[in-house]
Amino acid sequence: MEALIELSDLIARNPAQFADKLAWICGRCPQYEAVLAGSRRVSRSHLNAVLAVARFLSKSEAVPDNRPCSVIIDFLRLIPSSFDVKFWPQSFNNDAIASFFTDFFDYLSKGTDLWPDFAAEVAAFTRDNVVAAVGYSGDKTANSRAFLVAISQNFPPVLQSDGDTLVIYLLEQLAFPVLLPPSPREQMQINSETSSAQSSPMSVNANNYHGNEISSPNEVSGSSSGVASRLVDDTASASSRASVAMNGGNIVGGYSNGGGVAAMFRQQVASFEEESVENLEKQEIAYRLITHILDKVQIDDSKLLEQVRLLARKQVQSMPAFLKIRKRDWNEHGPTLKARINAKLAVYQAITRLKMKSLPSLDLDGKAVKKFWLETLALFTEAAEACLVSVWRKLRMCEDLFSALLTGMTQIAVNKGGQQMRVLLIRLKHLVLIACAQQADAWASSHGPMVESVMKASCEVIEFGWSKDRAPIDTFINGLAGSVRERNDYDEQGGKEKLAVPVVQLNLIRLLADLSVAISKSEVVDMILPNFIESLEEGDASTPGLLRIRLLDAVSHIASLGFEKSFRETVVLMTRSYLNKLSSLGSAESKTLAPEATTERVETLPAGFLLIASRLTSSKLRSDFRHRLLSLCSDVGLAAESKSGRSGADFLGPLLPAVAEICTDFNPSIDVEPSLLKLFRNLWFYIALFGLAPPLQNTQMPNKSMSSSLNSMGSISSIPLQAVGGPYMWNAQWSAAVQKIAQGTPPLVVSSVKWLEDELELNALHNPGSGTGSGNEKAAVTHRAALSAALGGRVDVGGLSTISGVKATYLLAVAFLEIIRFSSNGGILNGSDTLTSSSSAFRCVFEYLKTPNLMPAVSQCLTAIVHRAFETAVSWLEDRISDTGLGAVTRDSSLCVHTCFLIKSMSEREECIREIAVNLLIQLRDKFPQVLWNSSCLDSLLFSVDDGSSSALVNDPAWIAAVRSLYQRVVREWIIKSLSYAPCTTQGLLQERLCKANTWQRSRPATDVISLLSEIRIGTGKNDCWTGIRTANLPSVMAAAAAASGANLKLTEPFNFEVLSTGIVSATAKCNHAGEITGMRNLFNSIGGFQTGNAAQGFGLGFGIQRLKSGVFTQQMPAETDSFDKVVLTKFIQQLQQFVNVAEKGGEVDKTLFRQTCSQATAFLLSNMDLDSKSNIDGFSQLLRLLCWCPAYISTADAMETGVFIWTWLVSAAPTLGSLVLAELVDAWLWTIDTKRGLFASEERYSGPAARLRPHLAPGEPEAQPESDPVEQIVAHRLWLGFFLDRFEVIRHSNVEQLLLLGRMLQGTTKLPWNFSRHPAATGTFFTVMLLGLKFCSCQSQGNLFKFRAGLQLLEDRILRASLGWFAYEPEWYEMKDMNFSQSEAQSVSIFVHYLQNERVDSPQSDLKGSERENGSSLFKGGVQNDKYHPVWGAMENYAVGREKRKQLLLMLCQHETDRLEVWAQPTNSKESGFRLKISSDRWIEYARTAFSVDPRIALSLVSRFRTNPHMKAEVTQLIQSHILDVRTLPEALPYFVTPKAVDENSVLLQQLPHWAACSITQALEFLTPAYKGHPRVMAYVLRVLESYPPERVTFFMPQLVQALRYDDGRLVEGYLLRAAQRSDVFAHILIWHLQGETCASEPGKETLVSVKNNNFQAMLPVVREHIIDGFTPKALDLFKREFDFFDKVTSISGVLFPLPKEERRAGIRRELEKIEMEGVDLYLPTAPNKLVRGIQVDSGIPLQSAAKVPIMITFNVVDREGDQNDIKPQACIFKVGDDCRQDVLALQVISLLRDIFEAIGLNLYLFPYGVLPTGPERGIIEVVPNTRSRSQMGETTDGGLYEIFQQDYGPVGSPSFEAARENFIISSAGYAVASLLLQPKDRHNGNLLFDNMGRLVHIDFGFILETSPGGNMRFESAHFKLSHEMTQLLDPSGVMKSETWNRFVRLCVKGYLAARRHMDGIINTVLLMVDSGLPCFSRGDPIGNLRKRFHPEMSEREAANFMIRTCTDAYNKWTTAGYDLIQYLQQGIEK
Repeated sequence: MEALIELSDLIARNPAQFADKLAWICGRCPQYEAVLAGSRRVSRSHLNAVLAVARFLSKSEAVPDNRPCSVIIDFLRLIPSSFDVKFWPQSFNNDAIASFFTDFFDYLSKGTDLWPDFAAEVAAFTRDNVVAAVGYSGDKTANSRAFLVAISQNFPPVLQSDGDTLVIYLLEQLAFPVLLPPSPREQMQINSETSSAQSSPMSVNANNYHGNEISSPNEVSGSSSGVASRLVDDTASASSRASVAMNGGNIVGGYSNGGGVAAMFRQQVASFEEESVENLEKQEIAYRLITHILDKVQIDDSKLLEQVRLLARKQVQSMPAFLKIRKRDWNEHGPTLKARINAKLAVYQAITRLKMKSLPSLDLDGKAVKKFWLETLALFTEAAEACLVSVWRKLRMCEDLFSALLTGMTQIAVNKGGQQMRVLLIRLKHLVLIACAQQADAWASSHGPMVESVMKASCEVIEFGWSKDRAPIDTFINGLAGSVRERNDYDEQGGKEKLAVPVVQLNLIRLLADLSVAISKSEVVDMILPNFIESLEEGDASTPGLLRIRLLDAVSHIASLGFEKSFRETVVLMTRSYLNKLSSLGSAESKTLAPEATTERVETLPAGFLLIASRLTSSKLRSDFRHRLLSLCSDVGLAAESKSGRSGADFLGPLLPAVAEICTDFNPSIDVEPSLLKLFRNLWFYIALFGLAPPLQNTQMPNKSMSSSLNSMGSISSIPLQAVGGPYMWNAQWSAAVQKIAQGTPPLVVSSVKWLEDELELNALHNPGSGTGSGNEKAAVTHRAALSAALGGRVDVGGLSTISGVKATYLLAVAFLEIIRFSSNGGILNGSDTLTSSSSAFRCVFEYLKTPNLMPAVSQCLTAIVHRAFETAVSWLEDRISDTGLGAVTRDSSLCVHTCFLIKSMSEREECIREIAVNLLIQLRDKFPQVLWNSSCLDSLLFSVDDGSSSALVNDPAWIAAVRSLYQRVVREWIIKSLSYAPCTTQGLLQERLCKANTWQRSRPATDVISLLSEIRIGTGKNDCWTGIRTANLPSVMAAAAAASGANLKLTEPFNFEVLSTGIVSATAKCNHAGEITGMRNLFNSIGGFQTGNAAQGFGLGFGIQRLKSGVFTQQMPAETDSFDKVVLTKFIQQLQQFVNVAEKGGEVDKTLFRQTCSQATAFLLSNMDLDSKSNIDGFSQLLRLLCWCPAYISTADAMETGVFIWTWLVSAAPTLGSLVLAELVDAWLWTIDTKRGLFASEERYSGPAARLRPHLAPGEPEAQPESDPVEQIVAHRLWLGFFLDRFEVIRHSNVEQLLLLGRMLQGTTKLPWNFSRHPAATGTFFTVMLLGLKFCSCQSQGNLFKFRAGLQLLEDRILRASLGWFAYEPEWYEMKDMNFSQSEAQSVSIFVHYLQNERVDSPQSDLKGSERENGSSLFKGGVQNDKYHPVWGAMENYAVGREKRKQLLLMLCQHETDRLEVWAQPTNSKESGFRLKISSDRWIEYARTAFSVDPRIALSLVSRFRTNPHMKAEVTQLIQSHILDVRTLPEALPYFVTPKAVDENSVLLQQLPHWAACSITQALEFLTPAYKGHPRVMAYVLRVLESYPPERVTFFMPQLVQALRYDDGRLVEGYLLRAAQRSDVFAHILIWHLQGETCASEPGKETLVSVKNNNFQAMLPVVREHIIDGFTPKALDLFKREFDFFDKVTSISGVLFPLPKEERRAGIRRELEKIEMEGVDLYLPTAPNKLVRGIQVDSGIPLQSAAKVPIMITFNVVDREGDQNDIKPQACIFKVGDDCRQDVLALQVISLLRDIFEAIGLNLYLFPYGVLPTGPERGIIEVVPNTRSRSQMGETTDGGLYEIFQQDYGPVGSPSFEAARENFIISSAGYAVASLLLQPKDRHNGNLLFDNMGRLVHIDFGFILETSPGGNMRFESAHFKLSHEMTQLLDPSGVMKSETWNRFVRLCVKGYLAARRHMDGIINTVLLMVDSGLPCFSRGDPIGNLRKRFHPEMSEREAANFMIRTCTDAYNKWTTAGYDLIQYLQQGIEK
């Protein structure tokens, strides 16, 4: 329900925007027809919806349609049905129903007030619903009663025509008449036959009790004077009763026991008891409803109105009789009686209101009306008096009835005035007296309700009559005031003492005082106060007693009103009274004083002084009172000190709170009159002497009550020493008062050059007896000791020996004052509404140092006082580090004020002050680094150093030089330190300061600042500004800093930029944008604006902006500006939303336009921060949100750079927006987690290399590549994170609100399940997030986080576990075009490792309180973590051990990752890393176990990182096998239990394979090798894996699958192949071609076991082929025949050409090609199934040279199967006959895998694995590499080498085309260098090296690979790859391997090799299954073993890199390479 209510409130604020939501709520409401037609029961959701709609109508100022009103009207029609319990949900009880009706009609009444038309519709149902409720006669009437009660509180509108009917009906049904016998008092009045009673209308009417004989107002007889006289006569009895009460007697409500009267009284009681409580409740409801009806409509029937009035009169008449019945007279007792009384009183209360409501409609002549008003007043008065004396007067109902009666009386007097008011005042006085008599003495608490009521009535009448009829008012007030002084005889009884002061007198005193304060008129005070003062001076109150105490308190209240005459009289009286108490000290009389005398001195008078001080508002009177109070303190101190001991504190202490209060508005920094300064000095002198100041040392101050024993201590000389060290001896309130006084005390500087020697008064105070004597010297010694202690031992006692006692006491007082200034409120002085540097208490403390000619000892003491004050200020700030809200604002303001003052003090004339100021400033900056980024502090630092300096000082060259030198040092340190932690914010603030350039031009220090800033450079390059690792060293932070600078730097390259120059450029741009906005606004206003549409609606941040503006903006903005804002807001919002729309549709956002728009919008937003307009709040909120969210939506690096720039601008220019901006950014960050973007793109397709290598080299289903580049979004997150880190450093010590926002971000980031991207490019960003999390958790300086210590522990644990979780996947590489990216990644992880290793918090706050705050892991060294059991972690001891193990594992892994990334970033740096530490086998095992306990994947990743570690692998194997069920989802775990040994033993672990996750294809291929013996479970798993992937993906490994048929004894592989062939035609075709390619004739006479197996294999091939063909569908069979027939014809051309002469072969090819016809458009190239053949270029046929049959090259016209069918391209293929192509297929498979690996990791290495397909025995098709020629062909046309050829083809060296070609040659040479290293291809003559038209190298012809080489395997080509001299000329122009191009080549080779090593097993498995294929490459040696060795798995990454470097160096122009080229040239004629 709460959510629905909040939604309705939101809709009410903006109904047009949320019309759909409103319609939804209305749709949930019950429909009238549906409810009546159904079960007639509504649901809880129905009722909630009705309440929500009603609430909406009660709050909304606009309704979009009539639907809400219709819904409510429908429900009103259902009201009669709701009286049945079956209408309500079964869970609804009576209370719930009553609550619903109450809320519903509350909303309904408010809604009808807003909507007149709606009110008219509602009114139509009111009568029927009320009648139905009253007349309901069901089983249970609780529901109808709840309805009636609800409408009696909030009555709905009613039709005018229904008013009479309803009143009649209610009177008939509910308002039962009551017989009213005469009361005993009235009967006595009748019997007395007095003339006054007979003439009274009340007496006459009292006899008319029966039937309709009740007299009406028209029948009132007698004159108005008679009524008035009756009222006056009644005052006699009231007066007598009041008199009795004042004399201590009781007013008795009993009656005489006369028989007739007693019988009548009993009859009266019985008549009341006859009424049931239920009927009384009905009467109350009826009277309330009739009252509402009279209020809503006008009753036309005058007789009906008359009946209502008579009924009301009758009930009012019965009140006195009822109220005077005593408890014992009732027959009922206990709760039953109380219920009856309350019900009856409720009826009376309702009838009283009905009576008043019915009176205004009287239709009588003037005289009759006056009589009737007087009679009504008499009735109310008597009833009110009865309430006061009733035994039920303490009941709440009786109190409310009394209040209602008084309200009615007051309304009569106020409305009618004249005689009614005079009569009322006469009776009111006595009501006041009776109320005061009945009220117990409650001086310490509030008045009773009845006294409050008479007080309120008195105030209203006085306020009304003050200007209308003053005389009776004066009489009334004087009468009450005079009652205070009436002497009353005390009754003497039986030897008893006099009774105490009558309570009526005490209560009356208080009432008069409160009345004076409430009315606040000097005339009233002048009538009341003289009586009080006269009583105090001469009357009963002149002697100590309770009456005097009450009067003193009363006069202090009156004096606090601030009327000058009364104020002075009262203060003089109170001051004299206080001094009189002191004068009696020590006398004989003092021992016999009454306790009230002590109370008066200790409590009453001090409280009065305090009250006056707190309420005085006149500055003149406050100044006067301040002087009087301080004088009183001096007089008291002097008199008390002259006596003895403790008395001084006892008398001075109570006055301190008043002194503190009167000093709260005193500004001590202004010039103070000498007389006032002396009084302050005297005060502090006594505070020090009497020990009244709080202790200066850190001693627990007990909350000790003050002493009233005046002489309990002996010598006063020991007090100061105890006052310094504590404990505090006096009342805690006095201590607090002293602290407040300190804030308003001016510095106690003595102006005399002789320095205190002329202060005769202080000397007298110090030694009142004489100037000499041992006592004086003893006191001086004690004061010196106390002074030394107060200064913290900075000055030894011995060093104070030269200081006199007077000076010691004075210095002690100064120490107390100045230290307490800082301990009380942090050292902020009173006086100013706005805090400036002059508000700092350092201003006062530095004043003492300016005194000339100080003694060294005195100077030393004053300096020590300064440092002690500073320590106190620091302690105060640290103690409030946990404050939030206003407390945090106060703390930060205090810190800023002190810092600014210390900065300004650097230009003081006195050198000692400058030195102290700089010293303290540095300490303050280091302890509270937030001042580094405080705008005010920075302004003071840059602009205000010489402000206020006199011209005389400016002309002092020595002073100028000293200040300038000091200033330069401080500014440089300040800026560099701030840049090293928060470079973004620092630059933003500097740019804002640069916008104030005009000030700089006039300020001499500005020149120094410019020169200093121009020397400061930051960036990713060499940085000499600071040492050590700082936050700015983080690459993400530095990248953000570059973005914040606005310098438009290329972040993809190393950069350094000058802070000043970039700042000036950005500041200029900002100023230009601001000027544009200002100019547009001025122009708009000047032309009067123009019509425009409404601004777009906001997103709901209005409350935040509203709050900001309510306290910031002060100027008035014209209506034209509002209109301008709407226009511009709409434009900016539309533009920004358009950028978002473009990005969401995948379009490219114009970064220049986006930056310009965002900058202009930011300037516009900031320009409105200076305008006092609360309009357009929603629009500005939406604009702010879009500025924060747009970069996140767009998610590109360029957009994020703009985002960082404008965010920094916002928080720097308007720090108050910081929380709003950060809140939006945190929401946006969490949104990227939910939408899985960038760093949180956890979907597999965003995982980078792993996703792109599926399923060949990585497990998992292949997925489409993402549309957007995930790396681009990761880089955007990286920049964003840099801004967050920057903000964290700024806010970590000051802004708890923003800090908790970051905590929310971190919690959302690390919540389970983790959503982090697995992309290797996210490594640095991920660990930067983790670093931010650890910094946040170790932010121990934020005391507020201590409250969430357990939560921080959980967060830190989540961060550590998340960090370990990063290593749950095998390490990957990734290459970026950004040259700086790899180094940044390594640096990011390295800094994380450094932080994790370093125990100290990485913070500028280096010296925090307690070592625990410096410990990065201190979360687990105190607090909750020391408990034995944690609610989440269990036993803390076990957790602590496990946590340390996890941390050590994380450190090791991060160090390894750092080394990996360092190698990738600097591959040619041959320096060995220091990671290979000596780790014991036990430690490796511990690592494995810890990793497995966190996540088994981490353990598997450990093995992949340390492949050759036997201990690690053995332990992981054991763990996996023992927890086999836990790792079934991990394909990487297969090799740990699926082994040849497990197969041999038929291990039970293999039973888990049916449940295992699918692995990669290359992993599955390994299980097809003979080593696994075709185990059924293993084979079933392999086939399941293959089946899980699309056949097109498996086609790549067709040669291996065909070889697997050799070992397919169970024909399982064959079964898979047949099933896959049925699923894919292409798979079937490729399979058939490979089967045909494996077919060969067996050699007779060689029937070895191998040949037998081969024969079996050969026999199987045609059978499998036939099975495949038999499984074709007719359509598939048709395609098969056409495809194979077409290419068989093309291939057979080679056989036709063989007999022909060479010169005729080309023509023969043409003839044969012309014969071939294409059948269909679905034929494709066998080597490239994605290319559809569209025809043959018949002229393209070329016969090639070959020793065997004639190979031919033919060009086809092809189109891309998935592309544009009209885009026809040529593709040449070579058809070979007589050559075995299978070995080329294997080599090109490896090359293709390498290419995929390189592409997956973004490594720019070029490989061209052209297509080769064996189509039959020694037959095949080979794709021709397009646009290429061999090196030998190039040599045929050119004599020069490659270097010269490239210049001929691509232009001169250095030209763009040449360098592009050289770059292409480098990347292709490096790619083939890696491939050659692994495959070892030989026969690398120039005929097998191709170059395309872009300069790229391509290797062809892989007839010799692995272990084979030409010349009978003589292995003449000893280099791992060919790098001939002409190739090195291109690669290395230097010729000595020193050029940049050579280094680039080597870097690429190293990275390619490292990338290939990562997938060593997949590459080897691809080759392994071909071992038994009979290929020549497997004919000798150990090809597989040697291939594995060339990967060097035993090497670390750095060792492998160095190996590759050596390989490149070895291949460089090796002589064997040149020799082999020469041999080929000589033998084959191949150009070299």
